[in-house]
Amino acid sequence: MNFATLLASFGGGVFGAALGGLPAFVFTGFAVLIGAAAVLGGSSFDFISNVAFGPVFGPHIAFCGGVAAAAYAAKKGIHKAGKDIVSGGAGFNDPMALLIGGLFGILGYLLVSIFNTIFPAGFTDNAALTVFLSNTITRVTFGKTGVFGTLSEEAKARGRFTPGGNEVWLPHQQDFGQIFVISLGVSLLAAWYALAVIGVDQAYFPAAAFVGFGISAAPLILLCIGTNVPVTHHMTIIASLSAIASGSLVVGVIMGIISGFLGELASRTFFIHGDTHIDPPATAIFIMTFLLWVIF
Repeated sequence: MNFATLLASFGGGVFGAALGGLPAFVFTGFAVLIGAAAVLGGSSFDFISNVAFGPVFGPHIAFCGGVAAAAYAAKKGIHKAGKDIVSGGAGFNDPMALLIGGLFGILGYLLVSIFNTIFPAGFTDNAALTVFLSNTITRVTFGKTGVFGTLSEEAKARGRFTPGGNEVWLPHQQDFGQIFVISLGVSLLAAWYALAVIGVDQAYFPAAAFVGFGISAAPLILLCIGTNVPVTHHMTIIASLSAIASGSLVVGVIMGIISGFLGELASRTFFIHGDTHIDPPATAIFIMTFLLWVIF
């Protein structure tokens, strides 16, 4: 744990809150791609760890700062949607919302530091676990619906695990056939790329493992402006890691598909009935990464 990095994480949380959770995460995706290019180019600076997953754009810091700021603003009554991860918190015109983002940035850094210390290497994705826990703390602190949400009368009639009305995550990505085809396609690409790169040099592991994640995250800028692009980073990161661990394209694809369905299950368990954001992809990633550790 480093005090300077702790302070930087406060800044990252403020910055993520000012941008909004999803816009900040888009920058994570671009930073991953830049970092992968740096790895392949022989750079000695670990751009992926220090920038993409560090205090600048780490999802456990910047994204979580944005999530917390929106939830705080909704509770205070200055923003209408506590689940909104698109709107920039600077637009709330409330410095306290940004400070809340900074505090959750610190929380994210502390949790990852603790997990890095107590868990064996590869035990789970510590950043994704932290996103889930940070979002859960946000829900408990600023929300009213509880961790699993509160079912409306319509939801009670449909059943908890049947989305409908406003109680949905991604309407264009919730049908099982759609999830399967999307996860199949992106997992094939990510797993193939990971095996191609790792086959050249084991030192290229960061570029092999995370480019699929970056390619999935960067296009979410289109989701910010209302284009129905798929959310796939929980598929591509697991497909890449599984392919590398097993040496098999098929295993990578299967695990990526499972992660796609797990993300949808997480949305129906934690997200759709709640009044703040608990991230379905991060939930799937930390569970699937643990499963990979158990298997491989």
